[in-house]
Amino acid sequence: MIVATNQPYFAPYPGFFLKAHLADCFVILDEVQFPRRTTWITRNRLKNDQGTLWLTVPVLKKGLGFQRISAVKICDVENWPHKFRRSFRHAYARAPYLQNYLGVMERALSRKPEYLLDFNLEIINGLMAYLEIDTRVVLMSELGVSGKGTALIIDICKALGADRFLVQSSARAYYDPTLFEQVGIELISFSKPRYVYPQLWGDFIENLSVLDLLFNCGPKAREIILG
Repeated sequence: MIVATNQPYFAPYPGFFLKAHLADCFVILDEVQFPRRTTWITRNRLKNDQGTLWLTVPVLKKGLGFQRISAVKICDVENWPHKFRRSFRHAYARAPYLQNYLGVMERALSRKPEYLLDFNLEIINGLMAYLEIDTRVVLMSELGVSGKGTALIIDICKALGADRFLVQSSARAYYDPTLFEQVGIELISFSKPRYVYPQLWGDFIENLSVLDLLFNCGPKAREIILG
C-alpha cells in the first residue's frame, strides 16, 4: 500500500491532486500544528485582470498560541463569503466552465462552517469528485497517532499497514530513507509536471488553485493533472 500525506490546503493546486491520485491512501494531517505565519491552509492564488488574485479565509489566531489545524476556527467578519463569490464571478465571468465547477465553493460557503478544517475538507472532497479521484482519504486524527517529522510519518504508515510512503521529489531531501528502511517501508517519490493550459488574462501563471484549471479547461482538467 502506498500512503501519502498533506496538510488540508485551501482549494489546493493541481499537484496536490496528482499526489492523491498516485497514493492508495491519502492522509490529511489535521492534528499537526497550524503555522503561525502565512500558509496555504488559509489562502491560495487565482487570477484576474490584474494578475494574481489572492483569496484568504479569515481565521482566529490572536491570543490563542499554538493551535492544531483541527482546532482553528473561521473568523466570521466583513462578510467574507460574499467577497469570495464576487471575486470568483468577476475574475472568471468569461471562463467557459465557471458554472460547471463553481458549485463546490458555493456549497462550502453556504454551510458557514465554524472550523477551517471542515471548510477545506468540503472543498477538497468536492474537487476530488470533480476530478474523479477515488483514493481513500483518511484524517490523521482517525489513526490515533501523534509526534513530529519522520517519526509521525512512520507511525501513520504502520497504522495503515503501508509498505511505501510517497513524497514529491522536491521534498525527498527532508526524509531519511534509512529510517524508513529500518521499519520495512520504502520511501518513493514522484515529479510534478509543469502544468500549462489556457488561462484568461494575459501571461500564464503557474501553480494556481486547481479551480483556475477547472474553470478554464473543464473535463480536460483530470487529463492535464494526471499527465
